Amino acid sequence: MAQPSRQMSDPIAWQFGENLILLRRRAGMSQEDLGFASNLHRTEIGMLERGVRLARIDTVIKLAGALNVQPADLLKGMYWTPAPVPQGEFGVRDSEGDADPSEVDRG
Repeated sequence: MAQPSRQMSDPIAWQFGENLILLRRRAGMSQEDLGFASNLHRTEIGMLERGVRLARIDTVIKLAGALNVQPADLLKGMYWTPAPVPQGEFGVRDSEGDADPSEVDRG
């Protein structure tokens, strides 16, 4: 059975992996070199690069230090869009607890 693409399974893990590969190669390091410098196992570096594993914050800090980059460099291209906040409305309930539509405050 074919494996799903990294980007479809978790876009954040995929982007982190792409950033990590780029920065590691730019630093001229192998996965083993980076693992040694960051105190992580080489297989963990590989899983992060493939988007199989999502890095914890302490792992991001270790990798950034080992690569001599800012942690933000590993997060490049990622963002969060908060959901809109629903607006409520005031209303009046009748004695049985049902809302009276004619008395709902619309302003």
